[in-house]
Amino acid sequence: MKTNPGRFFEDYRLGEVIVHAVPRTVSGGERALYHALYPARGALYSSDEFARACGLPAAPLDDLAAFHLVFGKTVPDISLNAVANLGYAEGRWLRPVWPGDTLSARSEVIGLKENSNGKSGVVWVRTTGLNQHGVAVLDYVRWVMVRKRGTGPAPEPAVPPLAAAVAPEALVLPEGLHFEGYDFTLAGEPHRWGDYDVGETIDHVDGVTVEEAEHMLATRLWQNTAKVHFDASQRPDGKRLIYGGHVISLARALSFNGLANAQMVVALNAGAHANPCFAGDTVRAWSEVLDKAETAVPSVGALRLRLVAAKAGGAPFALRSADGKYLPEVLLDLDYWALIPR
Repeated sequence: MKTNPGRFFEDYRLGEVIVHAVPRTVSGGERALYHALYPARGALYSSDEFARACGLPAAPLDDLAAFHLVFGKTVPDISLNAVANLGYAEGRWLRPVWPGDTLSARSEVIGLKENSNGKSGVVWVRTTGLNQHGVAVLDYVRWVMVRKRGTGPAPEPAVPPLAAAVAPEALVLPEGLHFEGYDFTLAGEPHRWGDYDVGETIDHVDGVTVEEAEHMLATRLWQNTAKVHFDASQRPDGKRLIYGGHVISLARALSFNGLANAQMVVALNAGAHANPCFAGDTVRAWSEVLDKAETAVPSVGALRLRLVAAKAGGAPFALRSADGKYLPEVLLDLDYWALIPR
């Protein structure tokens, strides 16, 4: 058999290292398409001159574009037969990605647990994205619900312990980055690190209606081959599930209105795709400041932010019902660290 039906839950082994196929050389085209797909306006990623004024040689590829590229490499081996991508933890951006870099990925299976229905199981993997020099540019943990091939015996459950958040001292700042002389006018807003308070919530006001064509273009761009995104016959309702990363990038781009100076994502503490998103849904976003930290560079601070994406019609800042479950309109609950001028 020369074709690949994808892995099922029974095909994973604890400790297995999977080297993913098809390295990808990045060009300026990825940036242009990313900015066409999402209303991304971060100055550091839009302007070489702005990036140089912040100590970088040029504007790097958007952090989430690098994430999507690495994530897409893993799909044929990790989530081709997924029911859903469930969450993220312990993610860190370790080095900027520049046009001309070639990205590849590998994953280690760090956890396995069969679901009680006996028809699927959860697979935990730690994925590392590498550049052409073999240097890690990012790593993260994610867990996925994967269909079983049959009803045979399952491996002993092994659920990995995961940190609740990346410690501030573990955040990696790009070499040379500083925000001395930062141009707030060109960046779009005057707010700096000291203007945000822990516990503060920000309604990002704007919304974006998800289009089927844009989602399909995005998943092809990231070479994401998960069946639930492409094949309408994979779901009983006949709908194609919108890639969760598409919702992440939409929400992050919408957060510009209120967080324009939160320039670089440097860590992914936790994340959950709370409810499915489909074409025609209008996505809105709000943020909560969870923590603040200084960094080794005096002009650079870090904000720990909760980013919530929800379908239009839900109440602002509403997340869970009285029983602790996510409200049905909530699509994404993402906890991350970002760098901002002090």
